[in-house]
Amino acid sequence: MKNSIKPKGRLKIYLQTSLYMGVLLILIDIGLFAIDVRAGLILACFLLFYFLVIGFMLVYSRPVIINELISFATQYGQIQKQLLRELDLPHALLDESGKILWTNIAFEKAVHKEKGYHKSITSLIPCITKEKLPADSCDVEINISFLDKDYVARMKKIPLEEMVIDSDIIEDEDYDGYLIALYLFDETALKIALQEVDDQSLAIGLIYLDNYDEALESVEEVRRSLLIALIDRKVNKYIAGLDGICKKMEKDKYLIILRKKAIAHLQENRFDLLEDVKTVNIGNEMAVTISIGVGLDGLSYAQNYEFARNAIDLALGRGGDQAVLKTPRDTIYYGGKSQQVEKNTRVKARVKAHALKEIISGKDKVIVMGHRNADIDSFGAAVGIARIAITLGKKVHIVVSDCTSSLKPFIDMFHNSNEYEDDFIINRQQAVEMAGNNAVLVVVDVNKPSITDCPELLRLCKSIVVFDHHRQGTEVIENATLSYVEGYASSTCEMVSEILQYIGENIRIKSMEADCMYSGIMIDTNNFMTKTGVRTFEAAAFLRRNGADVMRVRKLFREDAMEYKAKADAVSQAEIYKNAYAISICSSDDIKSPTVVGAQAANELLNIKGIKASFVLTKYQGLIYVSARSIDEVNVQIIMERLGGGGHINTAGCQMEDTSFAEGISIIKRTLDEMIEEGAI
Repeated sequence: MKNSIKPKGRLKIYLQTSLYMGVLLILIDIGLFAIDVRAGLILACFLLFYFLVIGFMLVYSRPVIINELISFATQYGQIQKQLLRELDLPHALLDESGKILWTNIAFEKAVHKEKGYHKSITSLIPCITKEKLPADSCDVEINISFLDKDYVARMKKIPLEEMVIDSDIIEDEDYDGYLIALYLFDETALKIALQEVDDQSLAIGLIYLDNYDEALESVEEVRRSLLIALIDRKVNKYIAGLDGICKKMEKDKYLIILRKKAIAHLQENRFDLLEDVKTVNIGNEMAVTISIGVGLDGLSYAQNYEFARNAIDLALGRGGDQAVLKTPRDTIYYGGKSQQVEKNTRVKARVKAHALKEIISGKDKVIVMGHRNADIDSFGAAVGIARIAITLGKKVHIVVSDCTSSLKPFIDMFHNSNEYEDDFIINRQQAVEMAGNNAVLVVVDVNKPSITDCPELLRLCKSIVVFDHHRQGTEVIENATLSYVEGYASSTCEMVSEILQYIGENIRIKSMEADCMYSGIMIDTNNFMTKTGVRTFEAAAFLRRNGADVMRVRKLFREDAMEYKAKADAVSQAEIYKNAYAISICSSDDIKSPTVVGAQAANELLNIKGIKASFVLTKYQGLIYVSARSIDEVNVQIIMERLGGGGHINTAGCQMEDTSFAEGISIIKRTLDEMIEEGAI
């Protein structure tokens, strides 16, 4: 009897209730005897029979009840196990290391494994590594793709402390073991449905003809309407083929509405409409180019349209002949292989000149700033703006924090001249102290806030003017009062030279100022060999009339012997990659301005027959500077943008942090391989 099963709790109370009722009846029977003896005898006889029956039930039926309960519990546990085994939700138990201990049928079908598979879950589903297993009480969710299906894998930690405490075979001292329950929720159908809905969402785009007027002027007047009709037909047919809507808003502007799925098709083909439009030719000397701006994934149609407007502005600011796709998260560029066409009209320059005059006239002080490691184009343009401010009777300061060896002769000219005040050229700290609401900040030769000489000034000055000839990127100075960014211009000095001609008749440029601006044009055009147009030579002629001396400028550009040798070494040691790309390293030992020498070496490498683009790496101030150059076959700007830089279609660069020369060369080669495979270059 000692080892027999004894009930407890509610079952024990239930089984003993009849005894308690019998005791109560005995007390009632005693009371009946006091009232009526015969009634008490009758109840006593009933009590005797009652206790005999209860005794029989307790002695003979109790084991049967206990056995039935045990049998039910056993069958119930088996049913639970069977239900869990046959559960439609894929489920598995793992140990602490991720080894599979148990799986149900649905899990085995999902992973195509038989019962009894006990290897690590990582060998089955590689993305579920040991590091991703739950280490605390929090559940872990991982999105996985397995055998063409998408799942959400949810893992839950199951502590085994209580089980061990109640166990007679496992010691429970400091035991903190656990199991991991893994559930796979199939979301394949949901993702397909969401993708279908997303593919049907609308995208808005704008198409502008870049050189509408110039193309019409290059064809006979009687055939102009035919050229316009062919372009309209080409654009409309292309958009209609994508199940989209195309509406002509102006003579050279189209509004398009497409499904997101069609945009994906355009991306796959790298917006081949850009090249298709160029094939329209009825005798026009100039091929028609277009710019495309697309807005996508906005919260509303209005936001998509705003994205499209921003995208088309970027495309035009970068020189046209390209497509820009803008989303809330990213901006993607396509095309941009053509040189931007120089505008023959100077109306825009005249309008900008008058606007600049108004802005400067309303302020007490003018601060002119270029980019970090200023070059002569940046400094020359700053000198030109300073001359405008001086003529208008305003106090002016030029910010130059780091003076390179190539720029030092020009700065020394101003330091040694008595015609300029001591604070004409200031450093970064002095500029911050002078900034305020009554100062106008003029930014020249840069439109990227992060690489300006003193980015803090952009926040401290309320009035900001931007003059730049580089193609715009994603990062731009957005709060500018006046912005004049022309990608077709050879240099910022060319732009400022034109501005000077429209400011007023009383402008008198000094010879050293003219020298600086002339030098800026010379350097950025590589001695008038690249990006030179009619307006470039007109600007140079204007500066020559104002005292610029070519021989004096040439003397200022004479190089140090060590710099000349470093440039020669970079050219001689260049590696020719894929028979078209020259890659080299420029030494920075004993050289004050290695980045300038690297840029010059990159220009020299273009003189080698068959070279489409050159890349020269230079180490300076702990960074690797890459100077990229091309003539007309490759857009080095989009290559450098892949590496976090930017620039022109044929003059660009970037900076690399925590990178060695070998790693930098490998990155450039890998980028070239990827872009060639994509068809981007």
